[in-house]
Amino acid sequence: MLMYALICLSLALVGIAGLQFTYLFYLDRVDRERKKLIHDLEVECRRLSERLSRAETTIAEQKRLLEMTKIELEDGEVWADVIEDR
Repeated sequence: MLMYALICLSLALVGIAGLQFTYLFYLDRVDRERKKLIHDLEVECRRLSERLSRAETTIAEQKRLLEMTKIELEDGEVWADVIEDR
């Protein structure tokens, strides 16, 4: 009787060890997937940072052009006032 109990106990322990190995493999796979996802997110972040930098440069250039145009328009308004006065 004791022999059967020991056999059942050993089989239960083998089952638990198998379950733990299965869970360990699952966690390893999840870890690899998360690392891959993090790598993909870092690549996307770098790409978006470069795109943002280019957009900020374009906006700064457009603002500079608008400032130059604004100065030219102000000069043009002065000439328009002179023409109207004649």
